[in-house]
Amino acid sequence: MSDAAALKAKLGLNVFKPLREPHIRIRAGMEKDPRLRPAVRICPAGLYSENEKGEIVLAIDGCLECGTCRLGCGTDVLEWNYPEGDTGVQFRFG
Repeated sequence: MSDAAALKAKLGLNVFKPLREPHIRIRAGMEKDPRLRPAVRICPAGLYSENEKGEIVLAIDGCLECGTCRLGCGTDVLEWNYPEGDTGVQFRFG
């Protein structure tokens, strides 16, 4: 098994407990800000994408809570907080 396949298999064991409120949000009106574009490439969970209007959209399900998007894009365009206790990702490496 390749390293990439092994990593994907291990990540598949993770449990994601739903949040009442998302812990990451794109700030209102910032969807087209060029500072968000790196998130499409750098998010290890692939949560960011660009829609047909050229806006960056975020699908929070499966977030690894690593903070890569916060570091790559900054807090001017993202509102990023740790999830409340007993929610979010629970790593299970079997």
